[in-house]
Amino acid sequence: MIDFCRRTLGGKNTITATPASPVSQASAATPSALPPMQVIGRDQHSISRKDISPSALKVLYRLKDAGFEAYLVGGCIRDLLLGLKPKDFDVVTNARPEEVKQVFRNCRLIGRRFRLAHVVFGREVIEVATFRGHHSGVEEDDNASKIASLSDHGQILRDNVYGTIEEDAERRDFTVNALYYSIKDFAIYDFANGVQSIAARRIELIGDPETRYREDPVRMLRAIRFATKLNMQIAPESAADIPQLAVLLKNIPAPRLFDELVKMWLSGKGFDNFMLMRELNILKQLVPQLEKLLKQEPEGKAFQLITRALQDTDQRVASDKPVTPAFIFAAMLWYPVEVRAQTLLIESGLNENDAFGIAMTEILDDIQRTIAIPKRFSLAMRDIWFLQSRLSKRAGRRAFKLMEQSKFRGAYDFLVLRVAAEGGELQELARWWEQFQYSDESERLALIQQLGKAGIDSPKRRRTYKRKRNVSGNNEHHG
Repeated sequence: MIDFCRRTLGGKNTITATPASPVSQASAATPSALPPMQVIGRDQHSISRKDISPSALKVLYRLKDAGFEAYLVGGCIRDLLLGLKPKDFDVVTNARPEEVKQVFRNCRLIGRRFRLAHVVFGREVIEVATFRGHHSGVEEDDNASKIASLSDHGQILRDNVYGTIEEDAERRDFTVNALYYSIKDFAIYDFANGVQSIAARRIELIGDPETRYREDPVRMLRAIRFATKLNMQIAPESAADIPQLAVLLKNIPAPRLFDELVKMWLSGKGFDNFMLMRELNILKQLVPQLEKLLKQEPEGKAFQLITRALQDTDQRVASDKPVTPAFIFAAMLWYPVEVRAQTLLIESGLNENDAFGIAMTEILDDIQRTIAIPKRFSLAMRDIWFLQSRLSKRAGRRAFKLMEQSKFRGAYDFLVLRVAAEGGELQELARWWEQFQYSDESERLALIQQLGKAGIDSPKRRRTYKRKRNVSGNNEHHG
């Protein structure tokens, strides 16, 4: 990879600014914010068609044969140059979505903000986008395709604006993503010195950072995720505006924010992403319930619980074990729920179970306004939280019944994390459950008997009251 970057960035014989290339010349008269486009020939880069999904190749060739331009674009090119295996392959073309649908019978059109074509090959989906163009801001009959809808904050709400490949490159978010692989000549077209950014291991926005973040605040999350995923640094000029503009993330639809955060926390780099989000003031905007506790105790039990949960999840991802966002969100909001429950106990005089139940509902309702956690995960979070109190009630058949619960293992794992964050009496409780899980029937009964002998969790005997006899022999109720 180092040799490739040296060859690519080395001199005039390697990279050439291309006055005549397979790309469109339609925007030649429009001043560009990009540096001169560079062409990296087939013999000057390491990408082979063997590394590309056969389905993506089918899409590229069929679009080319139908008379359209077609390129692989963005992250798949970046990852292949870094020697990584791309998660998916995206295609960009000058064909409109309806024209793509005419070429492929196995195609469906999706999206309102920006219309996309999905070409389906069994379980694999190749996303095909039309070149995006610049917004004219003037609604005229001959310029109707150049109109987009912006919010008062500068956020793009509707973006079906089509253009040329040069305009599309300017509309890309980061320099490392403005890379195009042509199926015509197998060359890479670099519109923003993306290869140079890869060599320098730098995540850098294309254009003015404030404008680009306002157009789509999620780019702040993407900058963090790319930096940790690719082991790169966010360029100082691209990072400087994030703390002040992070509040714009509140304008993003709650379901989209959930999807983005799942990528952040279940990517295998969850801990690194969390720490960078906290540093750049993003966590405060998305999970203020947690940030409030972290501000009071920067490295207290709330910090210990969530960071250990993220580190554990990162290890599971690395070992290809299943992970769930319910566990991460449960760790993030456990202590906010606990604090709210204590407040309700003091202020309202509720019993512990009722106070805890109300606190769970309040905290979940609050977070849903920003992050739309699907019900299947919020219910799992409730189960994990509720089982924490039941784990201490082990007498009689309770321990056996508890192990039959579908969320028992998640609740136990959560208890182990709480031990790491809090210590104290929880250590003995976690040790007992560890023994109980891996013992046979007789050993489990012995463990429960030992609890009784030690006076731990012994069942309370119900008090019985004798009815007072009526000495006079008359009825108790007098007329």
